[in-house]
Amino acid sequence: MNNNETKMGDVRVKAIIESLLFVNERPIELNELIQITEAGKKDIELAIEELISEYATRNSGICIVKIAGGYQMCSCPDNETWVKKMYQERSKQKLSMAALETLAIAAYKQPITRIEIEAIRGVNVDGVVRKLDELGLIKIGGRKDVVGKPFLYITTRKFLEYFGINSLKDLPKLEDFAALIGKEGLDKPVQDSSSAVDEAAGGCIEGSTENKGEPS
Repeated sequence: MNNNETKMGDVRVKAIIESLLFVNERPIELNELIQITEAGKKDIELAIEELISEYATRNSGICIVKIAGGYQMCSCPDNETWVKKMYQERSKQKLSMAALETLAIAAYKQPITRIEIEAIRGVNVDGVVRKLDELGLIKIGGRKDVVGKPFLYITTRKFLEYFGINSLKDLPKLEDFAALIGKEGLDKPVQDSSSAVDEAAGGCIEGSTENKGEPS
């Protein structure tokens, strides 16, 4: 791509980025856009800002949002009711209440071992943890420095994508978690689960995940 095509604010770069966002089902990271377009970081950021502004100015049914550290083109939230009418069957796999409770505990207490999750939930979670791992919502993030060196589990980038948040810093307060999962078509809101979910947030404070690293 020549210099004329990569100059700041160039229409061609903006059009390319718009196409890339349109055809991708998952968020695209800035570094990937730089590699593909061969444009500069500032040029791409400016192009994305202009696209966001243009969509907002004309009240478009499309918007660009930052999710899981990348950018994704989505339908406007104001049109959610009509989009849901078209897609009656959810493509995402629904989570059981057992899986939901376990995922909430992992999200708010990570990194955490399976035994620690079981202590909070009060039941065996072998199968649930395995299922969440298979779905790519949690993963092994190391081993705890205690006897037996048990695996530590953390949430993944797919977890962020599934719930539409950009980073762990954006995890909602536990009382707001129900509204978030409700939008994902889960079977029941988190308030209907056992007290284990409430305990998952016990002792948590805002920003408590900041030093644990971002999931990948």
